Parts: sequence; C-alpha cells; structure tokens
Amino acid sequence: MPESFNLDRYGLSVANVLHNVSPARLYEEAVAHDHGALASSGALMSRSGSKTGRSPKDKRLVDHPDSSGNVWWGDINIPMDDHTFLTNLQRAVDYLQTRPRIYVVDGFAGWDPQHRLKVRVICARPYHALFMYNMLIRPSAEELAQFGDPDYTIINAGEFPANLLTARMTSRTSVDISFERGEVVILGTEYAGEMKKGVFTIMNYLMPLRGVFPMHCSANEGSGGDVTLFFGLSGTGKTTLSADPHRRLIGDDEHCWTDQGVFNIEGGCYAKCIGLSAAAEPEIFRAIRYGSVLENVRYDEATREPDYSDASLTENTRACYPIEFIPNAKIPCVGGHPSNIIFLACDAYGVLPPVSKLSPAQAMYHFLSGYTAKVAGTEVGITDPAVTFSACFGAAFMVWHPTKYATLLAEKIRAHDAQAWLVNTGWSGGSFGTGSRIKLAYTRAIIDAIHSGELARVDTTIESSFGLEVPLRCPGVPDAILQPKNTWSSSTDYQRTADKLIALFHENFAKYSEFASEEVRSAGPGANSAVTAK
Repeated sequence: MPESFNLDRYGLSVANVLHNVSPARLYEEAVAHDHGALASSGALMSRSGSKTGRSPKDKRLVDHPDSSGNVWWGDINIPMDDHTFLTNLQRAVDYLQTRPRIYVVDGFAGWDPQHRLKVRVICARPYHALFMYNMLIRPSAEELAQFGDPDYTIINAGEFPANLLTARMTSRTSVDISFERGEVVILGTEYAGEMKKGVFTIMNYLMPLRGVFPMHCSANEGSGGDVTLFFGLSGTGKTTLSADPHRRLIGDDEHCWTDQGVFNIEGGCYAKCIGLSAAAEPEIFRAIRYGSVLENVRYDEATREPDYSDASLTENTRACYPIEFIPNAKIPCVGGHPSNIIFLACDAYGVLPPVSKLSPAQAMYHFLSGYTAKVAGTEVGITDPAVTFSACFGAAFMVWHPTKYATLLAEKIRAHDAQAWLVNTGWSGGSFGTGSRIKLAYTRAIIDAIHSGELARVDTTIESSFGLEVPLRCPGVPDAILQPKNTWSSSTDYQRTADKLIALFHENFAKYSEFASEEVRSAGPGANSAVTAK
C-alpha cells in the first residue's frame, strides 16, 4: 500500500501514513522509532507505559437517543454526551497530527461473513499497529483492495492524556465509544488490550440486535466436530485450556453463537505469559515467534531471552500472536453448536469443587453471577486475587443488561441440549494465602474427561454447601480433592468460609432476582439454607 493514504475524513493530513504495511516493516518502525526490541524467539518486545492493564472505570459510551434505551447504564457503562466525545476525538486527532508518522490497519471482526465488521485502526505506535494486525482478522489482498470505508474506526492517541477539565473526565485516561458515529477514541493509556476490548464491546452491542449471542469465552473442537466453550475472566484459564493439542482451536477469548453455530470474533490470541514454560503450555510457548508481540515482558539485555518469571513490570505480561501460530487452529475459525459449556471460576476462597455438573437452572444462575477472583495485573490496581462477581463472566464488556445475554444463553442451551459445567481453577485446601492453587494437570484431566464423555457417566453426589452435583471420581485427579471439605484441615473453618461465600452469592444475585424465575433463584448455593450476609 502507498504511504500517502488519505485520512481527510478524520481531519488528519499527516504526510507519512503507513497503511496496511507488513509485519516486517512494523518491526523496523518499532525498533527505529518506538524503543522496540527483538526477542531471541523472533517476537517483537514492547512496553505499554504506565498502564499495564485495562482501565474499566475510564470507559465511556455516548448517550445517544438511538442506542440509549438498549444500554445497561451504571458503573460499567458510564454515559458521555456527544459534545464531550467530539472534544476528546479532536484532542486525539490534534495529537496524531503532530506525529512524524502514523499507522493504519484495516481488518475484520468476526469470521462469519454474514456478521463481520470492517474495522480501521489509526495509531502512532507501530507496536499497536502490529498488535491489531494480529488481533483482527487479516483480509486477503483482494479484500483489502475492496475494503472501502470501515464500519468502525479506532483512533488511538493513548500517549496523549485526556484533559481533566473536560466534562465527565475523572482521570487522564479515557476510552470512549460512539455507536452512532462508529468510532472509538483512546486517550491516556497505551495498553494495547483497550483496542481489542473496544471491538468486543461493539460486538456485544450489535450482535444481540441480530439475535446473535456474543460471548466472553474461548472455544475448541474435537475430531468428531464437538465444540466446547470456556467462559471466564482473564486469568482463569480460557486461553490455556482451549489450547489443547488434541483439539482444534476456534479461538481463545471472544465468540458469537448464531443459529448456525459459533464463530470467533478475532484473528489472534492474547495470552497471559507470566510463568509461561514450554513444558506447561507448549502451544502458546511455541507461538511466540516472528510476528508475535510480547508486551511488558522483561528480557536479558545480552541474549534477548524473555524472562517469563519476571513480574517486576506487571503480573499481566502478555503475548499476542495470529491464531494460525497455534498448530491445530481451525481456519476459518467457526464451529458447530457446542456440546459442553464450561464456566471457569478462580475461587480464592477455596471452597468450590474442582468440577461440578450444572443443571440448566444452575447454569443460568452461575452465568448471571460470574463468580471468580480477578487475577493480579489484569486491571490497574489489582495486585492480589480479589473476589468479584462479573455478570456473564465479562460484565466489563456487556452493553445490554446481563439478563439479555442470559436469555440468549438459555435459548441456545435448550435448543441444542448443551451440558454446562462449573470448573474451579483457583484454590484447594484453604483460601488464597493458606491453600494452594489447583494443579493445571488436574484441571486438564478434568477437561479431558468432559470431552471423552467419561465425566458425564460417573457416579455423582450433591455437595451440601452449594448444592452442586460433584463427580465422585475423575481419571488423573485424586478422589479426595473432588470434595473441597476433605482438603481442609478444619471442617469448621471450611464451613465458615463456605457460608461466607454463599452469603456473597445471595447478596450479588439480589440485583437479578426480579428478572429470574423461581427455578433459577432456587438453583443458587445454599438456596434453602438460612445463611445471611455477614
């Protein structure tokens, strides 16, 4: 593509515009102009500045009459008027206008041609351009020639702060979305994940208008065509568990479920890589090569070997790579209707079983609850696992009320007879600080038993505290840990902790109680007990 690409429609007249250039050119730009470094594996290493995680409290949606009635306004979707959006947009454009060069990347969101969006990214950092080249679906040369105007444009001026004197600005960071204008503006944060999640937020708004269910989940497919979805927040294991050498990867984070099946929204993967090793996660480890981006990973200055154990910059070190870098990725990234739906909960209390079989009503309850612990580093200010309830296992990206997505899930489960499971990837034998994290090998064995069908056939028992149906055995997993109470040194301490978590479930679910059926309300933990919030 020529470097004289016209950006007049955005008010930009920068002479040096690098439009849809190759990864090799972006490498050269990053090393020459953006403090980039080349890892020994061939990946591009870069840093995101002071923000090393998302800034959800700084996200704003334009309150417009055409969309306002559909938005779940509150602490997650904070309103912004159109004038303030335009003020921030002008601030971003003015900053980009001062840059000696800017980068433009065009790509698609959504592997299903019927539902895909054309997305354009305009940014000042080559690492941001390579990141979105990886994370969007890469058009063919013919598709690029016919790309035309995008459906949405991301204007990333993250190096430049928002003005605190501007209305509704509570910090120098602002991530603003206008559905009507089809634009996203980023100020005051260079964390690349904000672009990725901006696209996901857009899909979370648009897809339900079409009767399509957008999901914060990973997905893979067995040799027989059976599809599994893995729901969970960052750090709970979506990327790790979906990268299975015996199954084809559809995608690691964001999908949609249509009347035909599921499709991946993205063209790449964005994996946490703190503690990464070739032994534990070989597919991800080998994917970090030429064309990949390592974000906020320290390295040996002499050898350029990444140090995946070093968390001195952030716990949220990341690797971004095209999905085809996973050897068994399924291209195009689409699949049939799911057979198994797995909710991943990183239980910091250490009282949930490693695996439970959920009834349809329990699936609805736990989907609306979205219990987990936010793992250190995925958001600014999180340094230790913090208990949270995130509706739909991704409330930060939900635009409609959570019951909208829950209704879509219920319809899909009923229509396609999918089995739901709750898998705890958190602690056992005590809470965080006392117990220990459940071994990844055990969790993998559980997932394998779900996929083989063996776990659905074994005898089960109803766990007394949460009312969950727990398998009595699972190949590759010690029987004793399947019942959490057996792993604690004090049954009294276990019950006290379990009761505390049950009370928190009740307190959280109260906000959805009026929207839920009696069957769903009764499917919660300790529903028939007298436990109250303490």
